[in-house]
Amino acid sequence: MNFTALDLLLGQKGCIDPKTLSPLTLAYIGDAVFELMVRTVILSDGNAPVNRLHKKARDFVNAKAQANFYFRIADRLTETEAAVFRRGRNAKSFTTPKHADLIDYRHATGLEALFGYLYLEGNMTRALELFQLGIQE
Repeated sequence: MNFTALDLLLGQKGCIDPKTLSPLTLAYIGDAVFELMVRTVILSDGNAPVNRLHKKARDFVNAKAQANFYFRIADRLTETEAAVFRRGRNAKSFTTPKHADLIDYRHATGLEALFGYLYLEGNMTRALELFQLGIQE
């Protein structure tokens, strides 16, 4: 491996080629990227008990909320971003959602794949731009 942990943390382009990864693998890393963004926004409101922080985060990080988030940014996606989203949404997952509608779950997976793709492309500026658009609505 010719990259450092810092390169990975910063989402430096070239560490891992996202085009070679399955959409579910992109969603796996995208879930973490999206969660970190949500937690950072929640912390910007100030210090609070951890259970209260978790409850706030849960309002953003669930299939229904992520599906709605996608619909708020859908018309702002580039062709490449929309294609990545569709790959994630259409991926055949072997898990079934326990507390979510299947369509919302698939949209959430597509959104996570998109954020994973942008992160691995080293395009956190674009990921943050889309994130800000999604939470402003």
